[in-house]
Amino acid sequence: MNFFAAQDQARRSSRRLVIAYIVATIAIVLGVTAIVGFALFTVSQTTYGYTLAQFIQQQAPILVGTAVISTLFILGSSLYKTSVLSTGGGRVAADMGGTLIATDVQDPLRRRLRNVVEEMAIASGVPVPEIYVLEEERGINAFAAGYSTSDAAVAVTRGTLELLDRDELQGVIAHEFSHILNGDMKLNIRLMGVLFGIMVLGLIGRLIIRGGYHTSIVSSRRNRGAPVALMIGLGLVVLGGIGVFFARIIKAGVSRQREYLADASAVQFTRQSRGIANALKKIGGYSAGSTISATDPEEVSHMLFGSGAKLAGFFATHPPLLDRIQALDPNFRSSDFPRVDPRQRPIDSSGEARHAAFSGDVSTAFASGGTTVLADSIAETVGQPDNEHVQFAGNLRASIPMQLYDAAHSSEFAYLLAVALVLDRSGQIVERQFSLLNEQLGTQRTEFVRRYYDELATTGAEFRLPLLEIAFPALKLRPTQELSYLVSLTTRLIEIDGEIELFEFCFYRIMMSSLGRAADPSGRREAVRAKRGEMQAAATNLLGILADYGHDSDAKRSAALQAGIATLGPWAQQHEYQSDRDLTVTALNRNLDVLLGLNSKGQESLLRAISATAAHDGVLAIAEAELIRAVCATLNYPLPPILVRR
Repeated sequence: MNFFAAQDQARRSSRRLVIAYIVATIAIVLGVTAIVGFALFTVSQTTYGYTLAQFIQQQAPILVGTAVISTLFILGSSLYKTSVLSTGGGRVAADMGGTLIATDVQDPLRRRLRNVVEEMAIASGVPVPEIYVLEEERGINAFAAGYSTSDAAVAVTRGTLELLDRDELQGVIAHEFSHILNGDMKLNIRLMGVLFGIMVLGLIGRLIIRGGYHTSIVSSRRNRGAPVALMIGLGLVVLGGIGVFFARIIKAGVSRQREYLADASAVQFTRQSRGIANALKKIGGYSAGSTISATDPEEVSHMLFGSGAKLAGFFATHPPLLDRIQALDPNFRSSDFPRVDPRQRPIDSSGEARHAAFSGDVSTAFASGGTTVLADSIAETVGQPDNEHVQFAGNLRASIPMQLYDAAHSSEFAYLLAVALVLDRSGQIVERQFSLLNEQLGTQRTEFVRRYYDELATTGAEFRLPLLEIAFPALKLRPTQELSYLVSLTTRLIEIDGEIELFEFCFYRIMMSSLGRAADPSGRREAVRAKRGEMQAAATNLLGILADYGHDSDAKRSAALQAGIATLGPWAQQHEYQSDRDLTVTALNRNLDVLLGLNSKGQESLLRAISATAAHDGVLAIAEAELIRAVCATLNYPLPPILVRR
């Protein structure tokens, strides 16, 4: 399943979730109304002797009010939970007792976890997510949460950290990255909000029973409210059970097949099934299994690597553990589960060396300067990194110069590194840019920017975007006002000479898109409403800009543009592109923002058209590769590094 098909499936699951939520809400509201009515009817029979018809007529306002209040309460609870979760995946991890790993962590186990997550992020082409450890959880488990790749968080339990070796940990993290890339995270966040509203009545019922039981002990016959309260409380507990029943059905329907898909994707990422299979085997052979105790597993089980509870069968959110293992290792039997002793830590022979020679027979299009690229090859890799990308990411991460690597992990210096990444690479206007920086940042901080700029000048182009991805968690730790100022400052830097270099704009756009999504994870302020004609113009302009920068003659530019438009389809052929090298940052940003409104089919067509335009002459230039990465980052397409053979 490719990225776009997985996104469509996630959207269909979201629609089914809404329908199931409506059915469950109606059933629960009717149940609450019936329970309240039955309790009141019992009292009226004892006191007044009403018939059922008389009772309904007499109590109609109360019954209707009960139905309305119940509906509003369920909807309000869901909206409240969804609002709480809208701050991003880090909130989910923190609410479950997670501790954020410091960007400059020194503990070997936590550093190993950070390295694995960073390598998987570089291989996937997404910003590095926040990393959490559930310190109080002995079970082997993990999850990814968030609305988008820019606000994602990955969390593992202490058991996962201490009991798995590097290959097994990599398999688990690859599984979680599959959920990030396939759109499962956003679906899981929505599911948490929906299920909270359905299940909250059971909690209220238990509270009423406790209070009502205490009151009934100390009350006399004159207090007839206590039995009614007990009946209502008992009824709500029953309805809470019904809510849990619906919740489990919904979760099981949404989660099971996506767990198989994530397991298969983990194998694709790492090109070996041993890592994730052994992690699952350890869950089966470990006394604590995958249990989660810090929060109600009922609420979060659908988003966990393991089930998080002992529940199995029809209502389980995950396929049976043995079935998952046998899908990876057909010869495994239930008697083969290893005995896991938490006192014995696995020995890692792989090590976590910071530096390694950057070697191998693959590089990126950035480093090669140009390569033959098939029109479909770029589009097909979106959301589908493989082992070659993971190995490349591991070598690249370990080869980043120490000064730049440390800066990317520092909440203070990541800010200055980001500035250095958007400075003019040609050297023609860089001194004017440094003059502006000296005015705005002061001499000392400008000197750090100059050091990073000089180091970047001697470093391969393939390191630049991964550095920005690694620096992202540290950037997010800065105050909102500073990030707003960073946007303003970088805009002034790349417009200082009245012209825009595509290199500078691409990094600016990637950084702004990621920071914008982090500030607004739910995406409420992201979409730009645009008419069909404006979308046509934006798509054609984008292809025209790519053709302009990637080809060295008017004839080649025109042919490349026509190849892209032909791939895009008839709907875009009504707009004529006018070449304009004097486009402003505002205009370029507007074009990309408008294209966010495309549906998934349109987005896939646009990406294929971009690939066709760039590859028309058989060579992918650095400018073209970087623009493609910028477009993918803007449209939230996780594009892995564009690899070529040396």
